Amino acid sequence: MTLKQALRQTREIFARQNIEDSRLESELLLRHALGISQVQLYQDLHRELGSEAEADFGRLVKRRLRGEPTAYITGHREFYGIDFYVNPRVLIPRPESELLVEEALKHAQSRPLSTIADIGTGCGAIAISLSINLPRTKIYATDISALALKVARFNCHKHGVVDRVCLLRGDLLDPLPEPVDLVIANLPYVTETEVSRMCLANFEPELALNGGWDGLEKIRELCREVGDRLYPGGSLLLETGLGQSRAVASLLRRLFPSANIEIIPDLTGIDRAVSLTLATTTAAVEVTW
Repeated sequence: MTLKQALRQTREIFARQNIEDSRLESELLLRHALGISQVQLYQDLHRELGSEAEADFGRLVKRRLRGEPTAYITGHREFYGIDFYVNPRVLIPRPESELLVEEALKHAQSRPLSTIADIGTGCGAIAISLSINLPRTKIYATDISALALKVARFNCHKHGVVDRVCLLRGDLLDPLPEPVDLVIANLPYVTETEVSRMCLANFEPELALNGGWDGLEKIRELCREVGDRLYPGGSLLLETGLGQSRAVASLLRRLFPSANIEIIPDLTGIDRAVSLTLATTTAAVEVTW
């Protein structure tokens, strides 16, 4: 069997099992089995796979057919054009979360950001992407899971940002040692009912998915705490699930009546993020002599 035949066969199997992006997934698994790059794969499509390599590839395909995500099988996931190590201790970064990075960089263009806090950092994808693009900004990256922070630390070393990303263990904003200019968070927003149906099949950590009965438990908690952790004029960026953004925006309007609040759609037009920016000044105090 040639590499081309192996790819075609696997793509057809994945398609029949309704695995999305069957072509890409087949390619990623074959490249991982052979330890080669995309360029090398397509330069060598007519090469014979060999019995040992074919057996290795077959084992990877079986794991994928059992529902294990390709990112966990290969230990890699690309996010914002950067390769991250991932394992089942962390949520696999999603392309839609890149919107948070893009919006944070827009904030940085409009005003200097000395400090950013990435809450629930997981593998560190958002924090590290921001640190690479904002090398003069100090990033705090928090997570309640010590095992997740080990993965984030590995990725910080991998991308040379150990001195710019400060990893802190704790719940939400509790570990932050100071107020910041921007809080960015992709918190759990899947409902308990949905998690009970999907967690085993997806192999992902329930802690990173479960957002309570309506999916907004941790988001509400963060919204109520964030005012004391932002400098005047500071901002909050939150990723939300399908149909949740208006409820989150409504909560923020009640908590911060004078703030600027915006719902941000992703490239598909789905409301994906909520942005809050506090007023830069407080009411003037009358001075009497």
